[in-house]
Amino acid sequence: MSLSSHIEELRKKHQTLSERVEEAQRAPGTSTLEIAELKKQKLKIKQEIERLSESA
Repeated sequence: MSLSSHIEELRKKHQTLSERVEEAQRAPGTSTLEIAELKKQKLKIKQEIERLSESA
């Protein structure tokens, strides 16, 4: 897998997590802990994208 395709896959995962966070925030039964975990995963992916983009 090339670096650019890996970054693109990470961007897709980041977008999917963004959608899941929005859905979770609208759902009344979702715990704040679950939302925080999704946001943490999203941040890790964003940091990885930035790191890989700088080295590209």
